[in-house]
Amino acid sequence: MSSCVGETVPIDVTDILARLKGLSAAEEFFEVLGISYDPKVLNVSRLHIMKRMGQYLAREDFSDLGDRTMAARARATLERAYEDFATSSPLERRVFKVLEDRDPAKAATPSRTFVPLDSLKPFGTW
Repeated sequence: MSSCVGETVPIDVTDILARLKGLSAAEEFFEVLGISYDPKVLNVSRLHIMKRMGQYLAREDFSDLGDRTMAARARATLERAYEDFATSSPLERRVFKVLEDRDPAKAATPSRTFVPLDSLKPFGTW
């Protein structure tokens, strides 16, 4: 796959949603949808991009649409999700709860959990 963003390749639109459901690697989504990407961006933000694509797809209504229209919408959502993270960091976009809950203006406070030594049991004596 080319690392030149902006190039698109004609794709097979037949039963596109079922085919997308069967994919697992982010690269497979880009390949099936005919979207070029920069491997550096994908390596850093792959989970964020795929999560954001899922959020965008959840807003779409695919009922009664032809394969070509569904493929175009799926392609557009992946392109949009990719662009979100190609132009900013995952911390700025905050797609995962752990990042949503983290306030970047506040310094992280280390937490300490105290476990009394006498509460520990030797391994295998549960």
